[in-house]
Amino acid sequence: MLLFSRQGKLRLQKWYVPLSDKEKKKITRELVQTVLARKPKMCSFLEWRDLKIVYKRYASLYFCCAIEDQDNELITLEIIHRYVELLDKYFGSVCELDIIFNFEKAYFILDEFLLGGEVQETSKKNVLKAIEQADLLQEAIACEASVITLTVSQITLK
Repeated sequence: MLLFSRQGKLRLQKWYVPLSDKEKKKITRELVQTVLARKPKMCSFLEWRDLKIVYKRYASLYFCCAIEDQDNELITLEIIHRYVELLDKYFGSVCELDIIFNFEKAYFILDEFLLGGEVQETSKKNVLKAIEQADLLQEAIACEASVITLTVSQITLK
């Protein structure tokens, strides 16, 4: 899965097959150029090499997935849409800057939703609940760390 801007800047990438960095860069460059060259009214599916490419543009971002020939394009389009809905719910009207400055959250949301390229959880409510619990845990750990730091600094001052 690739997320990239209208200018071709890669914002997020998730690979579910092992490839070398050189091959990933080559594929990314080719796919971004191919998708950006297509007209807005053209179909969101295309055949590329031995794969099918499914993409959808939301505002200034393209969400692009490469799937195997026997996989269903419409389900993939629905997966893209569900991911956008999850991002939208979490960030409250998600925009490109949310992805840029909170890419770790965007990856985390994707990982809660997809595992190994397959849908792990179909319920938006369950995915968002898991993310909320992880956020609470992260806040608790940060709070503990600041208390420990404060305690250590008080001991050092004495």
